[in-house]
Amino acid sequence: MAVSKLDGPGIVKMSTLKDAHLMVQRVHGLVEQMAMAQKQEKSTSVLGMQLRRAATPLVGLLKGHFGSLSDLVSGMILIATRGGNEGAKVRSLREMMGQLKSQMEIATNKVKELHTIEGDAAEE
Repeated sequence: MAVSKLDGPGIVKMSTLKDAHLMVQRVHGLVEQMAMAQKQEKSTSVLGMQLRRAATPLVGLLKGHFGSLSDLVSGMILIATRGGNEGAKVRSLREMMGQLKSQMEIATNKVKELHTIEGDAAEE
């Protein structure tokens, strides 16, 4: 019976995506808090700084293997910390969060597709 498992680089990439997923959840929570503050007409500048602090390690984590995801998170940091219309800022952050989650799902599937090796159950 054939058992599929990941090769070495695949394991490293999946570990990176798993760690990044936890950080993305935290960033998503901050984006939604920012949306609620904007809806209640409160200041979102503090939440922008919190998002920056939460997302900066995510950029470093993703930069090695997933440069496009890292660039997307960097763009989110720029949007969160700039001035301007709060409504437009929140809409942009929500849209980028959706893009990030879908691209992470695609990256996960791609890693599984490219790095899966078929092994025999007797070898284990």
